[in-house]
Amino acid sequence: MSSSRTARERVRAELTREIADIARRQLATEGAAGLSLRAVAREMGMVSSAIYRYFPSRDDLLTTLIIDGYNALGEAVENADAATPREDHTGRWLAVCHAVRDWALAHPHEYALLYGSPVPGYQAPQDTVAAAVRDTVVYGRIVSDAHHAGALNPPDVVPPPSAAFAEDAARVREIISDIPDDVVARALVAWTGLFGWVSFELFGQFNNAILNRDPAFDHAMRSHAAYLGLPL
Repeated sequence: MSSSRTARERVRAELTREIADIARRQLATEGAAGLSLRAVAREMGMVSSAIYRYFPSRDDLLTTLIIDGYNALGEAVENADAATPREDHTGRWLAVCHAVRDWALAHPHEYALLYGSPVPGYQAPQDTVAAAVRDTVVYGRIVSDAHHAGALNPPDVVPPPSAAFAEDAARVREIISDIPDDVVARALVAWTGLFGWVSFELFGQFNNAILNRDPAFDHAMRSHAAYLGLPL
């Protein structure tokens, strides 16, 4: 009985992976809003009712794709950070930045699912949160390590955050812990600057303007490092 159950579980896992792979390909042609369980079933040669045994709804399939995407990006960021000496805070920041961009360029449709326009009618469940913050946790660790090592020396022109930011900073510290409000504020600017650049690049805002993108990206991320206070 145990052997039979294990075999069924392996078959189910394989079919689930195949459904998700086909759905990812469908993202490239139809977009997230056009994702269809019936279309996936047709490509697999299954009757449409059979696929609902694996994903009861389109939203369940979307959630799986989103979690898979966040986990893939998080793993890329974790590996980039782990490959850089812990005391090299600037190197870790730059490694993470390049890992985010490299993953996004290699998986543009999955990046669009995570950071593009919301899918009409879809509300991401709480299940997505742990995967969504994997990359942010790594970034928070870099900032925290640099702060506690006394390595952050921001330029004098950086204004202090407003008093109203204190409440937001307290929430951010649930992920980026044990750092003062001004460091939280600068960290937020740098992190959103990274994803802003990547989104501009992927979604075409740089077309016919920024053509030498590798050096431009590196300069932008070094500029964010300087704003954050990391040594260059």
